[in-house]
Amino acid sequence: MSIARAEINRLVDVTPDDVEAPSELSFARNVFVPLTTACRYTCTYCTYYDPPGQASLMRPDEIRDAVRIGADAGCTEALFTFGDDPDDRYTQIHEQLAELGHGSIHSYLREACEIALEEGLLPHSNPGDQTRAQMEQVADVNASMGVMLETTADVQAHGGPRAKSAEQRLNTIRVAGELGVPFTTGILVGIGETWRDRAESLLAIAALHERYGHIQEVLVQNVVPNERWQADPVPVPTMRRAVAMARAALPESVSVQVPPNLSPVRELVDCGVDDLGGVSPITDDYINPDYEWPALAELRDIAAMAGVPLTERLPVYDRYVNDEWLSTRIERAIESETEAGQRFRSVLDG
Repeated sequence: MSIARAEINRLVDVTPDDVEAPSELSFARNVFVPLTTACRYTCTYCTYYDPPGQASLMRPDEIRDAVRIGADAGCTEALFTFGDDPDDRYTQIHEQLAELGHGSIHSYLREACEIALEEGLLPHSNPGDQTRAQMEQVADVNASMGVMLETTADVQAHGGPRAKSAEQRLNTIRVAGELGVPFTTGILVGIGETWRDRAESLLAIAALHERYGHIQEVLVQNVVPNERWQADPVPVPTMRRAVAMARAALPESVSVQVPPNLSPVRELVDCGVDDLGGVSPITDDYINPDYEWPALAELRDIAAMAGVPLTERLPVYDRYVNDEWLSTRIERAIESETEAGQRFRSVLDG
């Protein structure tokens, strides 16, 4: 994707003084369901993946137990994650899928989403890179989907024989637009990218949204120290400037999100943050297990400090809750007279 040099230069010059603070902060209440920790990639900052032979697959009864507990706790979102094409690299995962009657991880993801809907949660899946056929297989049982672009740059942290490809990531975001799937993406700050790389990444996201209108939120996420990534934390001034760049690059309707368990949110809100993402009252952040989710009381404190209201949202943003964007399956779930449907509508009604 070609981005005009003048646009990159304009965005590189943006500072927090160039953007406005939000009028409110939103969040979603979710349950985190990692279908498997297998991944075809081995990014040097990631603790999510386990090596072949150590990763396993969540069983259907485990998925049902997790989402049922989430629904009982008042959640609205089932966040499904797994590494990119885990059945491509892990023989054990492929064999476990076959035992469960599935020929691919996406076929199994569809079953997991159906379980979540049966138990009263709206699925939001983040399966990494996806082909059109893969996304078509699961799009109608998801309220929204997502993948982190991370960066358009070629960084060493993505290196190795199975390096992540920015073009594959961008193609996944493009396919979501073509299929009309409300989508979440974002950039990762601190993995070796430059300021121009950050600007180019944000402008690439903005260009895809301008074409398809499907980007509901963009994360600005700092990489954090962990057992595989020993670099110093990303400085607060860097995060402030990166968040401001995201706000300046995107239309006002697209939310800018920072994860409250990873980022110094209180020092970033005035740079244009208006969403705190999915926060779970019952499960860990399995991608960053050393960093606990904040309690709802802490989110209220953050909003109070910023002088704005805190509002709860569904995994699909309000403006996408219509016939044009939602599948019949998701519409039925939201309009249902069940306890879950009433919970979804109460969140929509504020």
